[in-house]
Amino acid sequence: MEEKEKDLTKEQPEAEDTQTAAEEAQEDTKAQENAQAQEQEAEKEEEEAPAKDKKKKKEKKDKRDEQIEELQDRVKRQLAEFENFRNRTEKEKASMYELGAKSVIEKILPVIDNFERGLASIPAEEQDSAVATGMQMIYKQLTTELENLGVKPIEAVGCEFDPNYHNAVMQTQSDEYESGVIAQELQKGYTYHDTVVRHSMVSVVQ
Repeated sequence: MEEKEKDLTKEQPEAEDTQTAAEEAQEDTKAQENAQAQEQEAEKEEEEAPAKDKKKKKEKKDKRDEQIEELQDRVKRQLAEFENFRNRTEKEKASMYELGAKSVIEKILPVIDNFERGLASIPAEEQDSAVATGMQMIYKQLTTELENLGVKPIEAVGCEFDPNYHNAVMQTQSDEYESGVIAQELQKGYTYHDTVVRHSMVSVVQ
């Protein structure tokens, strides 16, 4: 009996050793599986890292391109606004210049009228006098300078009446001209760059 008990006592430690070895083997297997899983996960992260970096770089590039396009669009709009402002300013300056020149011309025209009346009143025997010659020279100089500025007299006598250029102050009868034709010019009219500065005062055939 004592021997049997001894044998049983010997068998129990051996069974415990076997169980412990099995548990250790299972733990080793789990540890290996965990290690493999970690390695796979690390490899997966390494594979995904370049893709993530590319995506981040692409997002940064897209944002940079958007900013560049926005700045370019802003610059284009500012240039267009500046061009419009410059054109508008040029037109305003030209308009102001035209108005100023027209105002000055309107004030000079009565002087031309007086010269023409004065020359017409000089007697025939005094046409070659120094005074008459001087008046003619000054009158010619004035009309030449006005013509160089773009001031031209409006044609009247013998032309058909045009309300855009002529101002009819009276009607007359004429055997020389047909009805509606200007027979007499009472005051000369002028244009400045195709714009009427002063209408011609005329007499029109009935």
